[in-house]
Amino acid sequence: MKIHDLITTTDALADMCERLAKSDFVTVDTEFMRENTYWPELCLVQIANEEEAAAIDPLADGIDLSPLWDLMCDNEDVLKVFHAGGQDVEIVYNFTGKTPHPIFDTQIAMMAISQSEQIGYANLVESWLGITVDKGARFTDWSRRPLTDRQIEYAIGDVTHLSKIFPKILNKLVKTGRGAWLDAEMDKLADPANYANDAASAWHRIRSPGRNPSVLGRLKALAAWREGEAQHKNIPRGRIMRDETLADIASHPPKKQADLTKVRGLSNAWKDNDIGKRLMKVIDKAEPLPKDEMPAKSKPGAPLGKEGALVADLLKLLLKIRAREIDVAARLLTRADEMEALAAGVRNLPILQGWRYEVFGKDALDLVEGKLAFAVKKGRLHMTHVDDMQADMVETQAAE
Repeated sequence: MKIHDLITTTDALADMCERLAKSDFVTVDTEFMRENTYWPELCLVQIANEEEAAAIDPLADGIDLSPLWDLMCDNEDVLKVFHAGGQDVEIVYNFTGKTPHPIFDTQIAMMAISQSEQIGYANLVESWLGITVDKGARFTDWSRRPLTDRQIEYAIGDVTHLSKIFPKILNKLVKTGRGAWLDAEMDKLADPANYANDAASAWHRIRSPGRNPSVLGRLKALAAWREGEAQHKNIPRGRIMRDETLADIASHPPKKQADLTKVRGLSNAWKDNDIGKRLMKVIDKAEPLPKDEMPAKSKPGAPLGKEGALVADLLKLLLKIRAREIDVAARLLTRADEMEALAAGVRNLPILQGWRYEVFGKDALDLVEGKLAFAVKKGRLHMTHVDDMQADMVETQAAE
């Protein structure tokens, strides 16, 4: 594989992207810094196919990343391959308002062909290529220039290894017939709605203090205000105010700015500074949360109760057995809250639709309805249908 020098000019980037546009797939990774900023600072982009690889310096003077974004977001003929690519996709979205498409994530794919829930990149490389990744450069300052040879070598290794691993994973997916299982997961990863910074919905990330409309209305207004302050200053939202402090103010709003000194998590300066004044205006103008925005009272379905909780526990046991039997990550099949909903009587669930129903949902439903039982065979726990058990008993009795 040809490894190019660090790309620092628009012309070199355009030439690289023109060649890569003829590939079936490209592997992509980014290095960024976000500890001290609201928006992640893109410091390096690595990209490769099966023949060549390069690192692109987005901080180079005068470089225009448009050829890269065109390849990533507008070229539907080239598959973009990431590993645990959520933050990489977020960065592309922040620059372009679009997400890479079509997209493939090897971490998600591993869930369909192994019991790995969230396999790390180093473990992925070790398991598929037998190579130990040098993690020494992982936490370096990627914004500092010039980059060292060790940094660049480490960064490019992320995509060169991935370009060798992806075809192997794809081949196994084809052999197992599980490629279609991942369609919805990959679509979810590429959904731009996941990366939009909607200040009006920022309050959903904060644990709601009860169901009082006035409190929740203040929480919504305060969370949106904090997002705006953090974006304007380009600092992490926690530097403005922690979630716990924001929720406390929503529940117990100060009557005047001087009272902000009594709020745990705020300094005395808030009693007379400008940001404190802006905060008080937000509190004064906050409206109660409308009925149609109120959070659900509880999870769907009736309360589980003791019997329902027992059924949910049996479903979780069934999930472990099935995941082991077919060598798939349990998280790809379903999650705990969905099994609790099934135990509570809810039937409009993903687990009862499509491939999930065929692989796990049908047996889960049978268990809830008393048609499935557990048995120990050769020292291992298995699931078996009640009808089959009865048939076996009849055959055994007839033989005797």
